[in-house]
Amino acid sequence: MFPDRVLSGMRPTGALHLGHYHGALKNWVRLQSEVECLFMVADWHALTTSYDDVSIIGKSTWDMVIDWLAAGIDPSQATIFIQSRVPEHAELTLLMGMGTPLSWLERVPTYKDQIEKLSHKDLGTYGFLGYPLMQAADILVYRANQVPVGEDQVSHIELTREIARRFNHMYGREPGFEEKAEAAVKKMGSKKAKLYEELRTRYTQNGDDEALESARALLADTQNLSMGDRERLFGYLEGRGKVILPEPQPLLTESSKLPGLDGAKMSKSYNNTIALRETPESVTKKVRGMPTDPARGRRTDPGNPEKCPVWQFHQVYSDTNTRDWVVKGCTTAGIGCLDCKQPVIEGILAEQKPMFERAQPFLEDPTLVRNIVEDGCERARKLAGETMRDVRESMGLDY
Repeated sequence: MFPDRVLSGMRPTGALHLGHYHGALKNWVRLQSEVECLFMVADWHALTTSYDDVSIIGKSTWDMVIDWLAAGIDPSQATIFIQSRVPEHAELTLLMGMGTPLSWLERVPTYKDQIEKLSHKDLGTYGFLGYPLMQAADILVYRANQVPVGEDQVSHIELTREIARRFNHMYGREPGFEEKAEAAVKKMGSKKAKLYEELRTRYTQNGDDEALESARALLADTQNLSMGDRERLFGYLEGRGKVILPEPQPLLTESSKLPGLDGAKMSKSYNNTIALRETPESVTKKVRGMPTDPARGRRTDPGNPEKCPVWQFHQVYSDTNTRDWVVKGCTTAGIGCLDCKQPVIEGILAEQKPMFERAQPFLEDPTLVRNIVEDGCERARKLAGETMRDVRESMGLDY
């Protein structure tokens, strides 16, 4: 089997805000210490909807990487790279596109949804139709087997799985596959080879799923096999060919619990955001200006926290004692709305303080950021190159 590997990314379309932090970056920071992670600046993806205005992409790319570093992404633990600096993404998109049915792309749920939402733009383009295929290539070129996504993105991972499955079915049956697989079995040693054959027979003849899992564990534990032989034996075990592109699994992440300043989803298009590195003065002004329960027209009117956007911020930034104080003070008019907002302001500023500190060296010396990304791109290209070598060979393009 291929090693555990996570791939995730963001499009460089402007400054990141606290919704990005609570919806994705906090999870990335946790994952980087648990599994190999690659985090991608998806600049080609930005072009799928913003092809007519590219002015923001360059600056947003470097700002976004600094935001990632400020949030706690550690380049000594994770690989940070730019999609367009790894041309293997484009090559794999092209090659997989040769065998991907058009109908698969047209049925992606977000395709028609985005066309309707962005009706002011002409999205009847080859690039926009093909962006789910490029997403699949982003994942598969690193043979990533875990992709952190929200519920709304699961369909993209399922499409990626279907594309990988179809590719393996079409190109995994290399010439002399059975002979090579049987030769690989002998390399396991007589005892393990005999057990492998028994488990394979139980699975292929009787559909014994326990035998399949035992055989997979046996292969994973066998050290003297090359990666190619190991993948042949996984395919041979299940009656299929060599696994060239593994099928990734969605790593479901909770949606951000942090709403926008108006209670709706935090989004630049709604103008209701707090940037990841916003000044304390601006944060204070924005939070103090947040709408509250309409029932509290006067300081002496009692209110209901459940009807107030500020309460949702307390769910993220306040402890139990503070939330109890808010509920009692709001429902009895014992505190005013500005009193209620102060702990939220303090909570946001406390969260942002280490971000400013981590960002400062990179703001003072931008070459530090360039070097991190250059190193990340070099590592990403090496991993992608290994995949593309196998892809080209399987498609007969290694002559």
